[in-house]
Amino acid sequence: MASFTLTDLGNKSGEVVEAAFRGPVDITKRGKRKFVLLTAEQFDRLAGRSAQRAHRIEDLSAEEREELLAALDAVARDDDRDD
Repeated sequence: MASFTLTDLGNKSGEVVEAAFRGPVDITKRGKRKFVLLTAEQFDRLAGRSAQRAHRIEDLSAEEREELLAALDAVARDDDRDD
């Protein structure tokens, strides 16, 4: 795991962020680990949250529902042409 000091975080923020894209990064102060920097996706995985969300069609506005149904119809029509 990459490790940077709090001073590094201020002075080399780009390098710290790049390291965080590769994996969690320890942030230390006076040699002791104080924070861990990670991407939102990594955090969501650790917290048991998924980036994917399910919604009920009943919860959509009428406009959103019509757009979704029209898009599904277009996909279905396109699939019918492949047969």
